Amino acid sequence: MLEVGTIHTMKTDRKTDEGFIVKKTGGQAFLPQEYTDGNLEIGTFIDVFLYNDRQGKMVATMQLPKMVIGSYELAEVKDVIPNLGVFVDIGMTEEVLVSMDELPLYPKVWPVPGDKLYVTLNTDKKGRLLAVPATEKYFNELYGFASEVELNETIVGRTIRVDREGTVIITEENYRGFIHHTEREKEPRLGEEVTGRVIEVKEDGTLNISLLPLKHERMDDDAEKILTFLEKTDDGSMPYDDRSEPEKIRATFGMSKSAFKRALGRLMKERKIEQRDGKTYLVK
Repeated sequence: MLEVGTIHTMKTDRKTDEGFIVKKTGGQAFLPQEYTDGNLEIGTFIDVFLYNDRQGKMVATMQLPKMVIGSYELAEVKDVIPNLGVFVDIGMTEEVLVSMDELPLYPKVWPVPGDKLYVTLNTDKKGRLLAVPATEKYFNELYGFASEVELNETIVGRTIRVDREGTVIITEENYRGFIHHTEREKEPRLGEEVTGRVIEVKEDGTLNISLLPLKHERMDDDAEKILTFLEKTDDGSMPYDDRSEPEKIRATFGMSKSAFKRALGRLMKERKIEQRDGKTYLVK
């Protein structure tokens, strides 16, 4: 029996109105005309990739994918179907499903079109082709030892695992990077490319990464956000000061109370704002 999800050398046995029948010991498959190189003769030996279509019929294609069962490559996400999964481009005409069972529990961190997943191929109980994301066990053999990386160095990587504690990425240099949940403003998607900075080079050669700007850069952003808010009010004031409730601060400005107080302090030192009677005012 011929194994789907793999590449076979087969012989063109006969031509039909829609393509060719290709054979080898163990079985045969249908090769649609549009899946050929357009110049085939009967009796030619060709390399084809085999898969089952939606009707369960074995199909061959000369458009060989980037991976087969047992090998891994990057595949770009092309479509997202809620309650089903995502479809990825493996290098042939048919896009292949990554089942929701293989994706994170929360759809907000599912990949979106343009993200890329490291996947291999497998089949379901009906023999239909599926793409399966690589587990971190696969990457353990790829990781390099980050011996020459400097603190605060910019690093680019792709997300390969997401969970509540943090995010694991593999960098362009094949280093393992971990982003703790406190070192990001939002959780990266599986397969998303992220750019961060190195905050620790660990003894085992792995990296701790932050997606947050440096503290002084964050303070600049926070101060600018407060000034913009004040400038948009009719009288240049707001009912918030350094004693306001943390929940109200986060709901209005999206920052912690400590960050809010630091930004207020900086703006008052620069004499851009002043506080009185539980309010903050622009200095005119």
